[in-house]
Amino acid sequence: MPDQSIPEARTPEAPEGTRPHGHGDAPSRQGISRRRLLGTAGATGLALGAAGGAVGYATAPTATATPLTSLGSGQAMFHGKHQPGITTPMQARGHLVAFDLKPGAGRKKAAALLRRWSDTARRLMAGEPAASGDTDVARDAGPSSLTVTFGFGHGFFGRTGLEKQRPAALDPLPDFSSDRLDKARSNGDLWVQIGADDALVAFHALRAIQRDAGSAARVRWQMNGFNRSPGATTHPMTTRNLMGQVDGTRNPKPADPGFDQHVFVPESGEPAWMANGSYVVVRRIRMLLDDWEKLSARAQEDVIGRRKSDGAPLSGGTETTEMDLEKTDGSGKLVVPINAHARITRPDQNGGATLLRRPFSYHDGFDADGVPDAGLLFICWQADPLRGFVPVQRKLDRGDALTPFVRHEASGLFAVPGGAAQGEYVGQRLLEG
Repeated sequence: MPDQSIPEARTPEAPEGTRPHGHGDAPSRQGISRRRLLGTAGATGLALGAAGGAVGYATAPTATATPLTSLGSGQAMFHGKHQPGITTPMQARGHLVAFDLKPGAGRKKAAALLRRWSDTARRLMAGEPAASGDTDVARDAGPSSLTVTFGFGHGFFGRTGLEKQRPAALDPLPDFSSDRLDKARSNGDLWVQIGADDALVAFHALRAIQRDAGSAARVRWQMNGFNRSPGATTHPMTTRNLMGQVDGTRNPKPADPGFDQHVFVPESGEPAWMANGSYVVVRRIRMLLDDWEKLSARAQEDVIGRRKSDGAPLSGGTETTEMDLEKTDGSGKLVVPINAHARITRPDQNGGATLLRRPFSYHDGFDADGVPDAGLLFICWQADPLRGFVPVQRKLDRGDALTPFVRHEASGLFAVPGGAAQGEYVGQRLLEG
């Protein structure tokens, strides 16, 4: 789990990459969109409810209704230069799902599927119901910063007769010594990432996408994840993973010099349909928490190279202080161990390899011995995985102190095209080019 990881948490008042939910909503089947069913209980409504009994949401929703908090009103844009869900601040709930095209479902059916998916994503991200058969699961909620992101796997191109358009960067990842991969939960022809700040909104989108697949594709695997909810802390701060470590201090930010160069395929890149797109590596990394929790806090800090309390480097300072890789203690021993995870994953220790990490934690219960099946749904974005993920993972393979406490159980690599312009669907330039 590279140190350049989870983006800083945002407050619900001003989520980056989203905008407050507006009005003028398109009517739903009953003539009122679910965005107008948010309720009217602001600060005044809460006081009235406490003093005067029940204030019903169904009594008189109006066009000026506002959500109880700003958490539900955040809205990410579907159309744009890049797909949503890449630089969008991390959401509290996520679903990852891969599909395989069904036998006989070639290029024409794939195009129709991406058209349906794009229309559904656009509607749901705007806080509107799906075009048909909406389940009403998210009827009472705002958009809740919902994002839906689509990608293509290696096998998609052979099944649609588009082998010549398959990017070289989509060649299968090499084997790594820490891999214990389940093929049934790896790869896939199509990949969809769903994120939202409300669990019901996220599930609603997952169900709609699965229903839209129809006769064109079937689910290959599906995984559920979570993060800390925006606003759960007293001030904005980097989140923690299930090992209790502050995780994400050195994640690159869109304002950083060279960010687009490291994360997105340039306009002049090849193939042309991937312009402004990105490549995503998805890994299900199980954390061996029982073993990890047997370590003392100091031993855990030596494994990571950062203080557990505040994420500061062991060489001193605050979380954002530059790590001093050469600093030694009184006995001449390196303060940040040579095999510390935070040292090994630094871009300057990997030829400049830079990843934008946007993962989710997961917990899938306990086995018969009570061992938790929990860890990280590792998701990293880069312009070229051979210059991003691969060199970093090879370096980890050669001696990361964290390796004995994690196990890579599933893996996938997907080409995620640029965003759809108004009137387009995602992947149109590939499927109709």
